[in-house]
Amino acid sequence: MAISSAALMLSLQTPRRLLEKARARFSSDAPHVAPHIDLGRRGERAAADYLCAQGFELVASNFKTGVGRNRRGAVVQNEIDLVAYDGPVLCFVEVKTRRSDWFAAPESNVDLRKQRQVTRAARAYRRLLGLRDAPHRYDVVTVILPTPDADGREPAPRVELLRNFWTEERFRKRRWSGSD
Repeated sequence: MAISSAALMLSLQTPRRLLEKARARFSSDAPHVAPHIDLGRRGERAAADYLCAQGFELVASNFKTGVGRNRRGAVVQNEIDLVAYDGPVLCFVEVKTRRSDWFAAPESNVDLRKQRQVTRAARAYRRLLGLRDAPHRYDVVTVILPTPDADGREPAPRVELLRNFWTEERFRKRRWSGSD
């Protein structure tokens, strides 16, 4: 059974189209980014600019580190959005960005689980750089990036710094003694 050249060309079109779509999707200069990812990136940039204007010295952003393994043995990786110095104090900053605070304040999503993740990553960061005894704190920066108006103009972002949002004390392992 002979396949005509037209049928052969048609059969090759589909795989080529799929390959082109995959290349466009996974290329490093892909123009399309999910809206929530873009919002988060813009919020982190606004937070970094705000902290610099407040006199902080930024030393790292999006610091990722392995902090252990889960029950299935997979490596658990945590991330710190921004690491900065406020004078002599090392600050680990979690950035929360929203379009509005109508439903809930952005900091409400920095729950106990998120605090634990950032705390574990911060311990690894301090251990890695030999800063175990350095004074440090955990801050949250909330960023509200309102939707553009009808003319396409974007209102100014609202940025707020919540210093010392939590402490490590609640995550310290407790030592139980035999006598009460």
